[in-house]
Amino acid sequence: MSKYQFFNRDLSWLSFNHRVLDEARNPDLPLYERIKFLAIYSSNLDEFYRVRVASYQRFTELPIEDKLQLRENPDHTLKKIKQQVNKQQIEFGQIFTKEIVPELLENNIVLMQGEKLCEEHYEFTKEFFLDNLLPHMQPMLLLKKQIQPFLKNNAIYLAVKLYKKRSKKDNPDKSKRAKYAIVRIPNNRFDRFIELPSINDKHHIIFLDDIVKLHMKVVFPGFKIDSTYSFKMSRDADILIEDEYSGNIMSMIERNLKKRETGEPSRFLYDENIPRDFLNLLKLAFNLTNNELVQGAKYHNFQDFFNFPNPAGKELEDAPFHSLKVKELGQNKSIFKEISKKDILLHYPYQSYEYVIRFLNEAAIDPKVEEIKATQYRVAENSAVVNALINAALNGKKVTVLVELKARFDEEANMNSARAMIKAGVKIIYSLPGLKVHAKIALVIRKADKEDYAYLSTGNFNEKTARIYADHGFFTSDETTISELKLLFNYLENQETECNFNKLLIGQFNMRDEFLKMIDREIAHVENGRKGHLILKMNGLQERQMINKLYEASSKGVKIDLIIRGICCLIPNKSYSKNIKIIRIVDQFLEHARVFYFYNNGAENVYLSSADWMSRNLHRRIECAFPIEKPKLKQELIDILNIQLNDNTNARIINERLENIKPQNGIDAEAKRAQRDIYKYLEKIELSKKSKN
Repeated sequence: MSKYQFFNRDLSWLSFNHRVLDEARNPDLPLYERIKFLAIYSSNLDEFYRVRVASYQRFTELPIEDKLQLRENPDHTLKKIKQQVNKQQIEFGQIFTKEIVPELLENNIVLMQGEKLCEEHYEFTKEFFLDNLLPHMQPMLLLKKQIQPFLKNNAIYLAVKLYKKRSKKDNPDKSKRAKYAIVRIPNNRFDRFIELPSINDKHHIIFLDDIVKLHMKVVFPGFKIDSTYSFKMSRDADILIEDEYSGNIMSMIERNLKKRETGEPSRFLYDENIPRDFLNLLKLAFNLTNNELVQGAKYHNFQDFFNFPNPAGKELEDAPFHSLKVKELGQNKSIFKEISKKDILLHYPYQSYEYVIRFLNEAAIDPKVEEIKATQYRVAENSAVVNALINAALNGKKVTVLVELKARFDEEANMNSARAMIKAGVKIIYSLPGLKVHAKIALVIRKADKEDYAYLSTGNFNEKTARIYADHGFFTSDETTISELKLLFNYLENQETECNFNKLLIGQFNMRDEFLKMIDREIAHVENGRKGHLILKMNGLQERQMINKLYEASSKGVKIDLIIRGICCLIPNKSYSKNIKIIRIVDQFLEHARVFYFYNNGAENVYLSSADWMSRNLHRRIECAFPIEKPKLKQELIDILNIQLNDNTNARIINERLENIKPQNGIDAEAKRAQRDIYKYLEKIELSKKSKN
């Protein structure tokens, strides 16, 4: 048995999502940014139940002897998850009802939550219901010994208790018997929030749910409505594709996508006020287990608050963010010529992603360009990246794109973009057996006597998420990098190709071993009386061999700073982790970059990567890590890492109980907020470039 201990990955993730929730109560944020964090928390939790909790529930069905072979008992883990989620849901409700709703009111925005409406508002909702909603009402009675209604994934339903209205001919006892029904809220067709007419300069907003409740008697003529309670079902979203497949993978994934919406229940979220007997009836009607029951509030699907109306004006939101322009990549300059002069490092969203689009568009029209190769994991809707690749193919370039069809929740979008590229003559390589291709790379190959160019990144080829994800992108014409990327693309096209990578660290080849060697090198420096220091920035840290090596390094005296946004299974403040500090930054932008710093006795090695240190990244994906070697660019990244380590505003220190602890600041300590300070740092660099002219 290992002498080391580890956090459970999913309890660790819940700690991250709790940190997201904490931003919703941050009084320094504009009101609508706080509302947005409630929506992010809710959206995150939905996906967590559809993927992670669903997998645990599958494990609970295993025979006892098989469960004993698992690292953790799934029943115990589910119990802990439920306890944590219940606590967070209570906190969520308190933030919403005691902080957000009153602050809306202070800004003359009244969110109606079941209050009696004035006559004007009632008539408005009645007209809206009859004209718009009634045609979409499909009530279903719950009757014993009949086929149970199928609940759509994440749709909002009302459970209705009602009594038949008595007529003189009716049996009195029969009319006293309650009947039960369900009605789906049609928020798939209409906005979740409806603005009512303003009264006395106050803006009134009502849930679509409540409009349906108000006029439920129209849906059930001849019945008296007793009570209504909301609920929703989350379904298992995992698509299992066999590692060794044959035939058409696109058609296989299309078949499996259809199963996603009919997957097994992973969460039945219900109104906490529903009577126990009514809940038991629903449990029986939908064949649910106690594991699937999760107590919630009156309203569900808070991700709909991403689109909550703002009638009061932009002062309740963050000011629009404007990315910095990079001087050497001015509008009238050839990006290729600038890359020929020197490597170029970009930092999104602080600097504009338009340079990546320009890079691909320039490749599409440059007569000297013969070939473009790229990977696609997640792209934007109506992607400018995909359009540039299509234009290149239409211009006679040979274009090859590895499209990862197994990118969860982006399978359909990737299939659609693949079809569009095929029509234009782009050669598409689909997912590899047993692997996901997660590397973010593009290669522009020019005629034999011309220079080739590459783009490597920590984030996806997605111009829309690049506005809110904090990532790094790198342009280079370095010959070794280019030759190794060519080797990698050859492997992606033909897995029989032998590969030997020296400069690039590639998942499935040399990445894990080289990272381990670099940690061992820091240990050796300390053992020889020198300094050892690691700064590792990732979205997730879970792979046990890497964590064990970090524990070993800490025990030997290596200083380790971890900046981990999400899952972190390494436990700090143990005897074997006393030299490890973990921080988490949650702010306006999603921290998405992976950066690895090794002090190396002052020589300082810095790598950027597409890979976290999760088992999936290091064992089941093609990933790419690449060194930043030019001293000026390397120093930029080191400075940015140090800015993040010094954050005392939005950073939280993770302790041994998975709590998010705010750094203790002195009374006169200067407030340091990494994302704001990185912008200022990069702005200063650009200003210094201008002053030199």
